[in-house]
Amino acid sequence: MRKLIVQTFVTLDGVMQAPGGPGEDDSGGFAHGGWSVNYWDDQMGEVMGEATSRPFAMVLGRRTYDIMAAYWPTAPEETGAKVFNDATKYVASRGRPTLEWSNSVPIEGDAADGLAALKQEDGPELQVHGSANLIQTLLRHNLVDEYRLWVFPVVIGSGKRLFGDGAIPSGLRLLDSKVSTTGVVMGIWEPAGELVTGSF
Repeated sequence: MRKLIVQTFVTLDGVMQAPGGPGEDDSGGFAHGGWSVNYWDDQMGEVMGEATSRPFAMVLGRRTYDIMAAYWPTAPEETGAKVFNDATKYVASRGRPTLEWSNSVPIEGDAADGLAALKQEDGPELQVHGSANLIQTLLRHNLVDEYRLWVFPVVIGSGKRLFGDGAIPSGLRLLDSKVSTTGVVMGIWEPAGELVTGSF
């Protein structure tokens, strides 16, 4: 049994669109690409290094796949390119794209069914990077085992959100947290069952 882990950057108001730079994903007229860049510090690099130091496979939606495949194959090794190039990439797409990045495998048929089947297999953890639209499918089908979220101290107000309108109300349990020198909260949460309400 493999864990499916959502690993992503989000703003304080839940936006995950285009953290890495202008033009990364400007769909819907999004004009704030690159909102995460000026917050990076050494501790964040260490936490990222820990997350990619153990075996993992990647799960990507088509748009995120195209963005990453355009960068990592020719990126310098000191940027961490090797671990991403060597990892198996499972790609969800409504079409039948040519997947030229090394070790890329299409998810056949329905993405939720395909990933549920992958979770049943032996192998390294499945890390979802970016892929806002795919994550909405995973949330609707209750397939996420863990969230590794980096919450940046910015508010954008519009854009693709991690928890969209289709999110199922539920509780989460905090497993670990760190805070960067720039105020980025790096947390790990796991699902903790149904949302329990109460009254004061």
